[in-house]
Amino acid sequence: ALDVLARVEDDGAYANLVLSPMLERSGLDVTDRGFVTDLVYGTLRRQRALDHLVDRFLTSAPPPAARRALRVGAYQLVFRDDIPTYAAVSATVDAAPKRFRGLVNAVLRKVAGAPVAYPDVATELSYPDWMVSLLRTDLGAEVADAALRSMNESASATVRADGYTQDLGSQMVAELVGASDGEVVLDLCAAPGGKATAMALGGAVVVAADLQPQRVGLIRRNVERLGAERVVAVVADAAHAPFRPGGADRVLLDAPCSGLGVLRRRPDARWRLDAGVVPRLAELQRRLVDAAVELVRPGGVLVYSVCTLSAAEGREVDEHIAVHHPELEPLPQPDGPWEPSGRGALLLPQAAGTDGMFVARYRVPTAS
Repeated sequence: ALDVLARVEDDGAYANLVLSPMLERSGLDVTDRGFVTDLVYGTLRRQRALDHLVDRFLTSAPPPAARRALRVGAYQLVFRDDIPTYAAVSATVDAAPKRFRGLVNAVLRKVAGAPVAYPDVATELSYPDWMVSLLRTDLGAEVADAALRSMNESASATVRADGYTQDLGSQMVAELVGASDGEVVLDLCAAPGGKATAMALGGAVVVAADLQPQRVGLIRRNVERLGAERVVAVVADAAHAPFRPGGADRVLLDAPCSGLGVLRRRPDARWRLDAGVVPRLAELQRRLVDAAVELVRPGGVLVYSVCTLSAAEGREVDEHIAVHHPELEPLPQPDGPWEPSGRGALLLPQAAGTDGMFVARYRVPTAS
């Protein structure tokens, strides 16, 4: 766990990309692999809260290697009720670099005996201030805090009938496209191909496009593994898509977004993002929507989705569509765990233990 955290902090590596191959080489059994995964992801999610709990007993900032050990130890002490205090402290001290073991031992013993208290909600929930403020403004404090708490829990995924592992929220979005046998569907930002292969299960021909060749490679590998013969993977820019105008029965624009609905699954993302990411991506999303509208045949359907909870990337994109594409007819909002958001719908992480999503669906009018 400490090795993975070092790669994330020192090299800027992504936790999920580093952790899997390291576990494969580790020789650990399934139980211990699960424990390492929780240590890494849990420590990253709770990083701000852990630093606060540890810093009460430090007179100066510790070196990065010591800081990582203190975080891992404090995570076990505060957020893992199943680990005895002595075991959490001794195991963490043993794993820490020798020159820091005295410091780690002394501080963790103090953390173990001190009450858990935080100066504010953002520290307690362990998110950047701007992120908490944004979501509280967009969702209301109670709903936003519940979403943030939910995204501090471990992510779960569902295995589809074809063997593909995918969050249930993403599966719901694919179903809402409504692709049926014989239709041509454009999935404009398709990597890694989960929604594209799901839509093809119903008999649709799906053109799965993405901007970057390496990401299209992910789609192709998943297509081959699943035997999804009705999916065609192509490199294409959704803003200038090389497809015939009005040629698709359905178009899914699962647009690039801030990912503020999938922070349980991407634990280090909350510390990589900055406050400017939402308006930057909202501008891109509006451009992509404008381009996607042109690709839908008369009577066809456009579906816009993002895995984020911000109003600027969800409800306000729908408002842009209402102004600039008034001919589009909004389709009924989905029910169940979905909540109305403008003319679209929001899937909150706490509603069904899924990733957070926004979706809006529109029908292009037939020619008069």
